[in-house]
Amino acid sequence: MLYYLAIGIYVIVCLTLILVVLLQQGKGGSMANAFGGGATQAAFGARSGATVLSRATTVCAVLFIIGALYIGVAGQRGGGGSSVVGGRAPAGSSAPATPAPAPAKPAPTQPAPTPAPAK
Repeated sequence: MLYYLAIGIYVIVCLTLILVVLLQQGKGGSMANAFGGGATQAAFGARSGATVLSRATTVCAVLFIIGALYIGVAGQRGGGGSSVVGGRAPAGSSAPATPAPAPAKPAPTQPAPTPAPAK
Protein backbone atom coordinates (compact mmCIF):
# COMPACT_ATOMS: atom_id res chain seq x y z
CA MET A 1 0.00 0.00 0.00
CA LEU A 2 2.82 2.37 0.90
CA TYR A 3 4.48 1.61 -2.44
CA TYR A 4 1.41 2.75 -4.40
CA LEU A 5 1.09 5.87 -2.27
CA ALA A 6 4.73 6.68 -3.05
CA ILE A 7 4.04 6.20 -6.77
CA GLY A 8 1.10 8.62 -6.61
CA ILE A 9 3.12 11.26 -4.76
CA TYR A 10 6.02 10.74 -7.17
CA VAL A 11 3.78 11.42 -10.19
CA ILE A 12 2.52 14.62 -8.56
CA VAL A 13 6.12 15.72 -7.84
CA CYS A 14 7.10 15.02 -11.45
CA LEU A 15 4.22 17.05 -12.85
CA THR A 16 4.95 19.90 -10.43
CA LEU A 17 8.63 19.90 -11.42
CA ILE A 18 7.71 20.10 -15.10
CA LEU A 19 5.31 22.97 -14.44
CA VAL A 20 7.75 24.92 -12.28
CA VAL A 21 10.58 24.59 -14.80
CA LEU A 22 8.37 25.69 -17.67
CA LEU A 23 7.11 28.74 -15.74
CA GLN A 24 10.59 30.12 -15.09
CA GLN A 25 11.89 33.02 -17.10
CA GLY A 26 14.90 32.41 -19.31
CA LYS A 27 18.30 33.83 -18.35
CA GLY A 28 18.72 35.64 -21.67
CA GLY A 29 21.84 33.75 -22.72
CA SER A 30 21.49 34.18 -26.48
CA MET A 31 24.15 33.75 -29.18
CA ALA A 32 25.12 37.44 -28.90
CA ASN A 33 26.20 36.87 -25.29
CA ALA A 34 28.37 33.92 -26.32
CA PHE A 35 30.47 36.12 -28.67
CA GLY A 36 30.80 39.15 -26.42
CA GLY A 37 27.70 41.06 -27.48
CA GLY A 38 26.25 41.01 -23.99
CA ALA A 39 29.24 42.53 -22.19
CA THR A 40 27.03 44.39 -19.73
CA GLN A 41 25.86 41.17 -18.09
CA ALA A 42 27.84 38.68 -16.08
CA ALA A 43 29.11 35.45 -17.69
CA PHE A 44 26.02 33.46 -16.77
CA GLY A 45 23.43 36.22 -16.79
CA ALA A 46 22.50 38.82 -14.21
CA ARG A 47 22.69 37.60 -10.63
CA SER A 48 19.40 37.92 -8.82
CA GLY A 49 17.97 36.64 -5.57
CA ALA A 50 16.34 33.26 -5.40
CA THR A 51 12.72 33.53 -6.43
CA VAL A 52 9.88 31.34 -5.31
CA LEU A 53 10.04 29.41 -8.58
CA SER A 54 13.77 28.68 -8.27
CA ARG A 55 13.32 27.43 -4.71
CA ALA A 56 10.34 25.32 -5.78
CA THR A 57 12.51 23.86 -8.55
CA THR A 58 15.19 22.91 -6.05
CA VAL A 59 12.70 21.32 -3.66
CA CYS A 60 10.96 19.39 -6.46
CA ALA A 61 14.29 18.21 -7.87
CA VAL A 62 15.37 16.87 -4.46
CA LEU A 63 11.99 15.15 -3.98
CA PHE A 64 12.28 13.72 -7.50
CA ILE A 65 15.67 12.14 -6.77
CA ILE A 66 14.65 10.81 -3.34
CA GLY A 67 11.41 9.42 -4.78
CA ALA A 68 13.23 7.69 -7.63
CA LEU A 69 15.63 6.05 -5.19
CA TYR A 70 12.82 4.94 -2.87
CA ILE A 71 10.72 3.49 -5.67
CA GLY A 72 13.74 1.69 -7.10
CA VAL A 73 14.63 0.10 -3.76
CA ALA A 74 11.04 -0.76 -2.89
CA GLY A 75 10.51 -2.27 -6.34
CA GLN A 76 13.54 -4.54 -5.89
CA ARG A 77 12.18 -5.81 -2.57
CA GLY A 78 8.87 -6.70 -4.15
CA GLY A 79 6.89 -3.77 -2.78
CA GLY A 80 4.89 -3.38 -5.96
CA GLY A 81 3.92 -6.99 -6.47
CA SER A 82 5.36 -9.32 -9.03
CA SER A 83 6.23 -8.39 -12.56
CA VAL A 84 3.91 -9.29 -15.39
CA VAL A 85 6.69 -11.12 -17.24
CA GLY A 86 8.65 -12.22 -14.19
CA GLY A 87 7.47 -15.83 -14.12
CA ARG A 88 7.51 -16.58 -17.84
CA ALA A 89 10.05 -18.78 -19.59
CA PRO A 90 12.23 -17.21 -22.31
CA ALA A 91 10.55 -17.00 -25.70
CA GLY A 92 12.83 -19.54 -27.42
CA SER A 93 12.63 -22.10 -24.65
CA SER A 94 10.53 -25.17 -25.26
CA ALA A 95 10.87 -26.42 -21.68
CA PRO A 96 7.95 -25.74 -19.36
CA ALA A 97 8.40 -23.17 -16.61
CA THR A 98 7.96 -25.84 -13.93
CA PRO A 99 9.16 -29.42 -14.33
CA ALA A 100 6.51 -32.06 -14.79
CA PRO A 101 6.08 -34.43 -11.84
CA ALA A 102 7.73 -37.81 -12.28
CA PRO A 103 5.35 -40.73 -12.89
CA ALA A 104 4.69 -42.86 -9.83
CA LYS A 105 6.69 -46.06 -9.83
CA PRO A 106 4.80 -49.28 -9.02
CA ALA A 107 5.74 -50.94 -5.76
CA PRO A 108 8.20 -53.76 -6.29
CA THR A 109 6.49 -57.14 -6.11
CA GLN A 110 8.07 -60.18 -4.50
CA PRO A 111 7.81 -63.43 -6.35
CA ALA A 112 5.14 -65.73 -5.04
CA PRO A 113 6.52 -68.52 -2.86
CA THR A 114 6.70 -71.81 -4.67
CA PRO A 115 4.58 -74.56 -3.14
CA ALA A 116 6.44 -77.34 -1.39
CA PRO A 117 6.55 -80.59 -3.30
CA ALA A 118 3.97 -83.13 -2.25
CA LYS A 119 5.27 -86.31 -0.56
